[in-house]
Amino acid sequence: MASLSQFSNNEPTGFSMDQLSAMRAFVRVVDTGSFTRAAAALGTPKATVSNLIQNLESHLQTKLLNRTTRRVMVTTDGALYYERAVRIVAEVDELDGSLSRSRINPGGRLRVEMAGAFADLLVIPALAQFHSRYPDIQIDLGVGDRTVDYLAENVDCALRAGVLKDESLIARKVGEMNIIACATPHYLETFGTPQHPTELTGQHHCVNYFMAQTNRTVPFEFSRAGERVEVNSRYIVSVNDARSHLAAALCGLGIAPLAKFMADDALASGQLVPVLPEWQIAPIPLFVVYPPNRHLSNKVRFFVDWIVQLLAVSQSRVS
Repeated sequence: MASLSQFSNNEPTGFSMDQLSAMRAFVRVVDTGSFTRAAAALGTPKATVSNLIQNLESHLQTKLLNRTTRRVMVTTDGALYYERAVRIVAEVDELDGSLSRSRINPGGRLRVEMAGAFADLLVIPALAQFHSRYPDIQIDLGVGDRTVDYLAENVDCALRAGVLKDESLIARKVGEMNIIACATPHYLETFGTPQHPTELTGQHHCVNYFMAQTNRTVPFEFSRAGERVEVNSRYIVSVNDARSHLAAALCGLGIAPLAKFMADDALASGQLVPVLPEWQIAPIPLFVVYPPNRHLSNKVRFFVDWIVQLLAVSQSRVS
């Protein structure tokens, strides 16, 4: 039940749920002309409706209703208050209804960013399933590894791999991507099969990955039984796109650390073979990121939950 202290502690420009309940009760009393009929319409005891109105009048420090044994009449202040209150109650009811409907059937355009490998190999093949579940959501899918201005470009969320550089973004870890070193059989026949990561420094070419933001290549990092080796190798080509990374490896341009889910088909067909399989390369974390200071709508929530489920189903490929 509402109390005078609850009402009077509110900010002047806002109202609590109790005050909203009192406002709703007041509107219903005016509409029905009776406390009894208002209580029946609201499904609450008549005494509760009466207390809500009394607390509202105390909060406003004015009388809203004149009560007699036979009728209820609106005061001048009550009439003025009613005009505003009825609109506020209607708007709140409409808002509640629209949000309830969006939880059941979210809709609208959803702006998403992700690397091409994720888009082509994981997300797009499963989008028909997402559409059948949420037919009113339209996805604007930005594909690439470029730097994105999330706020300026109105991006709702993005799927990103690796350590996040922008600490202002809100990030949710949704999985990990295992990495495997691979090369073509022809490359290994030509240059030999390395037995230790240090051999990659001078005896081999690697397909390196460079960060476009810093223009620096990412070193190999191998570990085994407590031993850790970082390798900055020679290379014929260094790329900044995962699909090009795979393409260069398939063309025999060097040993490449590839996402396992991307290399699986080539490994199964024999186009690529594992290199240094007893050594581990640290998995790369996967995050869904959101721009700061943005309301996370239901359509975004549904899409992110779907991505998490998709990655879980695809875990054998991703990891």
